[in-house]
Amino acid sequence: MWTALISGFITSLGLILAIGAQNAFVLRQGLRREHVLMVVATCAISDALLISLGVGGFAAVLPSYPLFSQIMLWAGIAFLVVYGALRFRAAFRGGEALMPAKGEAVPALTVFLTCLAFTWANPHVYIDTVFLIGSLAQQYAPHGLFYGIGAAVGSFAFFTTLGFGARLLAPVFAKPNAWVLLEAGIGFTMWAIALTLAVNG
Repeated sequence: MWTALISGFITSLGLILAIGAQNAFVLRQGLRREHVLMVVATCAISDALLISLGVGGFAAVLPSYPLFSQIMLWAGIAFLVVYGALRFRAAFRGGEALMPAKGEAVPALTVFLTCLAFTWANPHVYIDTVFLIGSLAQQYAPHGLFYGIGAAVGSFAFFTTLGFGARLLAPVFAKPNAWVLLEAGIGFTMWAIALTLAVNG
């Protein structure tokens, strides 16, 4: 039981540790100190639900519906391209408008819907949580449930640390140019991920 729990925790951290589309969004919101608790909770709960689907055997069912997988793939690519373009536009407008104290607040509903899109329209999320973790959990039978719990706890720990720990970088991002670089970096990340998905999809 404990082996499955710890393995799930470590696997989950390893899968989401790299800065991807979802992580970049959480980091940005953490730096802006804007709706951080909601963003962290949305990402963690969504991951827990997806992990539950995988551990529950959904990973064995989805391959039978390739059309659905393709629709999700290209919807995710389109979203990443558009969001990346928005981040480049923000960078070209200059960093002063992006400073936490001066930037225009984004409505909570907009942030929530964007966060949902980054999670549920991101093919990587399904590959990591539903397929990979779901498949690995089967190897720990009859303790696959504990593997899933460990993975969900790992996801919660990561997003909490990323979202609320980002404020420690606030002194660095007090400079407008730092925000310009961050926005441009996020834009490049979004487009790189979209390109990778398009080529490998």
